[in-house]
Amino acid sequence: MTTATTIEPPAASVARDAHWSAKMARLKARKLPERCLRLCDDDEAKKNATDAALELAKARTVARAESIEQGISEVDREEWTVARPAVAAAQLRLDSAERALEEATVVLTFRALPRPAWEQLLRDHPPTEAQADQGMEYNVETYPAALIAGCHIERDGSGGEVPGMSEQEAQELLDAWPDSEAKALFTCALLVNQTLRADLGKG
Repeated sequence: MTTATTIEPPAASVARDAHWSAKMARLKARKLPERCLRLCDDDEAKKNATDAALELAKARTVARAESIEQGISEVDREEWTVARPAVAAAQLRLDSAERALEEATVVLTFRALPRPAWEQLLRDHPPTEAQADQGMEYNVETYPAALIAGCHIERDGSGGEVPGMSEQEAQELLDAWPDSEAKALFTCALLVNQTLRADLGKG
């Protein structure tokens, strides 16, 4: 009777497979990048937040100078500084101003498309012959709204995602907003797909 012989794989190969499997799992689990466009029309809210930040900075500067005069050690200086009544009051005013600014601000969030979806969108909006002659890689009339709608995500109060901006709504904003803001809207959706997160330096 012949006994089958089991050949064990080299330990180095087993270790490599486990190492690579773990790394591959991390690579596959990476989230697509996101980018936000913040819009606020309330000039008073913006001014109040700026003024409050400056007031806090001044209060901290004065407090730190006092801490040096009183011989407070460097290790304890930050804790001593934030406990000063003027600094604490300025911090409260800044917190309040920032909450008001946040309430007055509309935030649009864009998430990068997976590469196949990005390439399909380009195929769906090819440049006209005249645009192609000018070096354009997409139809400048239709592609911006399509990209904005394709990348825009909206979250509800619990953090779940709900349907975002439609292509028609994106086009309405592009047509209604001034040129600088329309460009900012399109640029935000474009950059989230083109900004490199990788470090290409030497390992």
